[in-house]
Amino acid sequence: MKYSEAKQGRIFIIRLEDGEIIHEVVEQFAAEHAIRAAYLIVLGGADKGSTLVVGPEDCDARPVPPLTHILDDVHEIAGTGTLFPDRNGNPMLHLHIACGRGDHAVTGCARTGVKIWQVCEVILVELLDTSARRELDPETGFELLEP
Repeated sequence: MKYSEAKQGRIFIIRLEDGEIIHEVVEQFAAEHAIRAAYLIVLGGADKGSTLVVGPEDCDARPVPPLTHILDDVHEIAGTGTLFPDRNGNPMLHLHIACGRGDHAVTGCARTGVKIWQVCEVILVELLDTSARRELDPETGFELLEP
């Protein structure tokens, strides 16, 4: 286990709108508001055609190839995530969401492009006094959190 401490900073209440891509908008917001690190929750709707990473295609392969799932229709979503800088200092969102429609649900990472259907609410809590960042792990290909 690796860990570090942080302090809570500003809290932002954000509404994403129809057609926006979650990770793109949140990362842009973080850059514009000088948010280096944060955690967040999201609630709203994902549009048809949104793509999730739902696991490794082959868990023994290196780097690990992602298994993706494309939503076949509009889904309700709820999720939580973290935001830390990548190796170039750019904000990088790691967000997992559960998507449901009727009696079907799928959960995955929103990194590959989840498009908002109508509206999505985001509560973003800034983390201060942390040097945590994401570093590329050459073996897996993952951008791992280095606390």
